[in-house]
Amino acid sequence: MLIRQPDDILPSEITPPEIYRERRLFMQGMGALAAGAALGAAPEADAGTRLADVRASAIKLDEKRTPYKDVTTYNNFYEFGTGKGDPAENAGSLKTRPWSVAVEGEVRNPRIYDIDTLLKLAPLEERVYRMRCVEGWSMVIPWVGFPLREIIRRAEPTGNAKYVEFVTLNDPRQMPGQRSRVLDWPYVEGLRLDEAMHPLTLLAVGLYGEVLPNQNGAPIRLVVPWKYGFKSAKSIVKIRFVEKPPLTAWMVAAPKEYGFYSNVNPQVDHPRWSQAKERRIGEFFKRDTLMFNGYGAQVAQLYRGMDLQKFF
Repeated sequence: MLIRQPDDILPSEITPPEIYRERRLFMQGMGALAAGAALGAAPEADAGTRLADVRASAIKLDEKRTPYKDVTTYNNFYEFGTGKGDPAENAGSLKTRPWSVAVEGEVRNPRIYDIDTLLKLAPLEERVYRMRCVEGWSMVIPWVGFPLREIIRRAEPTGNAKYVEFVTLNDPRQMPGQRSRVLDWPYVEGLRLDEAMHPLTLLAVGLYGEVLPNQNGAPIRLVVPWKYGFKSAKSIVKIRFVEKPPLTAWMVAAPKEYGFYSNVNPQVDHPRWSQAKERRIGEFFKRDTLMFNGYGAQVAQLYRGMDLQKFF
């Protein structure tokens, strides 16, 4: 895996993202800006469209944001290939309109949401989160979305609902990486219900104030900032409330390497590498990995009394 060093980064790549993106929008003309003010008016929402009425979140993170270019060109999304640049190169085939998300299982109010209905379900917020990849690199990303608990509250889980399962799109015609058997498709992830209800758990529909790019999980994805990035399922089509822990994609693929909880824990090494250090994209030196990715004050109580090495 190649990590770019400061000498490799072009000057165009270190332009502040806000300036770069606004300049590009200006060059596209006022017509594009007008279209961006009405998300969902076009038959297909494209990255580059501004999200309207995004409010600042009370959840703050005073850290330097990873440049937009890196966030959108260096990521994991195996549905489009296993290389870090594959998603940006191949995700143009994904059609994000029409799109629906089914909410089902142990709930009193099952429902199928159209994506544009979901966008109006709750006020959109910008939340800047640390994100840590199990491979040892990290980013700081300004997501736009709303808390998952907004959907959970409306679904009214029954007493049998202990876990939430997330199922992502399975369509090899749109997702060429699914033509390989690197994973057992569709991609499935899961959370305990109290984890899903936590205020930090986000359903993201954008980043840097714009519609979520295909390669980052459009049109809607999960973001759980205290867990390794693979827990944050992309391109979700189904949210199921279940009684038992879902068997997730990586647990099926490598059960000795990937546990259900997957909390960021520098004291629990991956079987093939240490998790004690990480490299923030854009930085040369490694930094210490923080317990729960630095969100311990908010989430540690969820795991009180648990052996976090056994329940990794």
